[in-house]
Parts: sequence; structure tokens; C-alpha cells
Amino acid sequence: MPQSPDPLPTSATTPPRPPSTARCPSPSRLTVDLAAIVANLRVVRDRAGARQVLFAVKADAYGHGAVAVAREVQRAGAADWLAVATVAEGQELVEAGVTLPILKLSPAAPQDLDAAVACGLRLTVLDRETVAEADAAAGRAGVVSPVHIGVDTGMGRIGLPPERLDEVARAVDEAPHLHLEGVFTHLPISDVPEGDAFTVAQIGRFLDAVGRTEKRRGPIPQVHMANSGAILGHDLGRTTMVRAGIVGYGYDPDPARAVGPHPRAAVRPALRWTSRVSFVKTVEKGTTIGYGRTWTAPRRTTIVTVPVGYADGYPRLLSNRGRVVIGGLACPVVGRVCMDQIMVDVGPQTSVAVGDEVVVLGRQGDVEITADELAGLTGTISYEITCGISKRVDRTWIGGSRAVPEGA
Repeated sequence: MPQSPDPLPTSATTPPRPPSTARCPSPSRLTVDLAAIVANLRVVRDRAGARQVLFAVKADAYGHGAVAVAREVQRAGAADWLAVATVAEGQELVEAGVTLPILKLSPAAPQDLDAAVACGLRLTVLDRETVAEADAAAGRAGVVSPVHIGVDTGMGRIGLPPERLDEVARAVDEAPHLHLEGVFTHLPISDVPEGDAFTVAQIGRFLDAVGRTEKRRGPIPQVHMANSGAILGHDLGRTTMVRAGIVGYGYDPDPARAVGPHPRAAVRPALRWTSRVSFVKTVEKGTTIGYGRTWTAPRRTTIVTVPVGYADGYPRLLSNRGRVVIGGLACPVVGRVCMDQIMVDVGPQTSVAVGDEVVVLGRQGDVEITADELAGLTGTISYEITCGISKRVDRTWIGGSRAVPEGA
């Protein structure tokens, strides 16, 4: 009678493997040059004159890593203030030991106010209701919270009309647990020349409203309106602080003025995104590549696969349009961008091998791919490109007081 096969090992017969403590690295990596960010903010300081500099580190510092960036900016004295979009973003910085004042750029939701006050965030208020809510939260904590009033002079997003600034400032002054520390507006078209007339009118409305309020109650410590576009291209007027965003990360908000022999701002991108070739194959003329068979080889050529895809933040709109740098040469992305991989045509005569570096964003040799280039190809802006790089891509920080590994 034939014997039955040996039973498969089970948990009862096979000892469990010990859990691994080392996480496998991502197949692609962002390297953030902290020294470049500090140098870019020095350019901002030069333009700001005696004004203080607020640096926006919301959205994980535009994808650059908020904690590492904030720590280095603080250490280097490159900014006087930081700004975030959410209470959680502010909490993360405070818990990491950042002590610079942090402004939340919109009102906190009522359920988040106690947490915002507890970690010392500067609060934004817009009307009597948000003033009362902030005052109640500060009262519960037994503190006096500094607040900034947002004024809408043409952005149409948040803020009170300029003619109501004095009314709300009076409400803050009468609130026992609030201190009016600042007032601000936002300029939606300060980055391009065709918006100059609108921006100048906005600035006038804002400063007139501030002037009327200060005439009644005395100076407001922080008056701010200038974003990156205004810092680079407008008179900063009677303001005491500027708000740097994308320019601190190395990009002019107007890409048209960032090119040529004399760019408007002497800043450099701080971010470099690299990966490695994972597969190499030769294909014959007529071979189709990728989902939908959208690219056909016009000749015998070499196609390499790179483990970067739209789940990493590489836009699918770059299908058959983008390029990467391999061996110092710009090579086209062919076929559709996949969730986790792209295919690249490196030509018929190539020595490219598995493991070779691929630059997705940044410079290799004489070739540079910028966020502005990717944005132009996909109909968006550099901000969205850098913010969209997912957490699946490992981050490393260089050029600061020390190299900073992921998670530090």
C-alpha cells in the first residue's frame, strides 16, 4: 500500500521565525539638501530687509520633511516663524522640539482648539464667533493665546472683509484670554506680471484697513501679506513680516522667471529623487510597451524598468511624456506610468545595467529635471509635484548640522 506524503510543516512543528527589526528600504529615495533651504531663506531675508521671515512647513514642508526642515531652519536662524495648515502638523513640530512660534494659517476647528492652545500654536481668527471660540479654549487652559486676524482682500478663500477688521480687532482686544499679535492677507496672483495691478490694489486695501485699526488701538506687532511671489516682485510696504513658501524650497512661483541666464531669484531646488534600474531588456521594432499598448518601439532598442510609479507620486500624466536621467543622459518614459513602475527607452546602444542610478527629479551630470518641468508637462505647479511624493519614498536629509536619517 503506498505511503501518504509527509504532512506540510505547521506552526506546531516549525518554530516561528523571529520578527525582523530592519525595514527594507524603498526602491527610490528623496535626498533633501537642508543647506539649500537655509541658503534660499537667506535670499528671502535679503529681500525682506528688517522684516521677520515666516517659513511655511505645511504639507510636510512641501514634501521635504517638516520635522527635519524645521529643526535645521531653527538651528541656522534662517526663519523667525513657521506656518502650518493643521493642528496635527503643529503638534508634530512641537513634539519634535521645535520652539519657533508656529502660526496655523486658518481657524482651528472647535474640537481641535484645546489641542492647539495646549501646544502653543498661534491661532487664526476671522470673526466674532472664532474669536469667542479661541478665547474660551485659552480660558480653559488658563493662558493668554496670541491670535492673528485673516483678512480677505481678493483671494476669496477665508478671511473677513477689510472694512470689518477694526470690529474684529476690537473683539480680540476685549477678549480676556487673547492677545492680538498679527493681521494678514493673502495675494492670489502676486507671482505673475499680469496680476500686478490687482495685487497692488489688494495691498492698498489691506494696509488701509490695518492703518485705520492701528490708529484706534495702536500698533499690531505682526502685519504680513507677502507670499513668495510678492517677496520676489512687489513693494512690501508697511509690513513687519514676510511668508516664504515655495521659494524656500528652491522654486520661483513663476516658472517663466526662473529660466534663462538671469533668473529672478538665486535659489536652488533642495530635493533630489532617485531610483535604480530594476530590469533591462532588448525589444524589437514594433514591440508595444505598457498598459493599453500606447507606445510602439520604432526600432530595435533597450527598455529598462524603474521601480517608481504613480503610487510614489510620479504623475500618470507623464506617460509617454516624462523623462529621467540615466548615465548622464535624458531618456524618455515610454508607455503608461504604472502604479509602481515606469519603463524607459535608453536606446539601442547602451551599457545601462540593473542597479544603475536613475534620477527622477534633480541633477545628474549636466542634465537636470525640475519640478517645474514635470509640472509643465502635467498642467500643474511645482508645489503639487513635491507635495505629491508619497511616504513610500524614503527620505534622507543632508547638508545641515548633521545627516538626518528617515524618522529622525
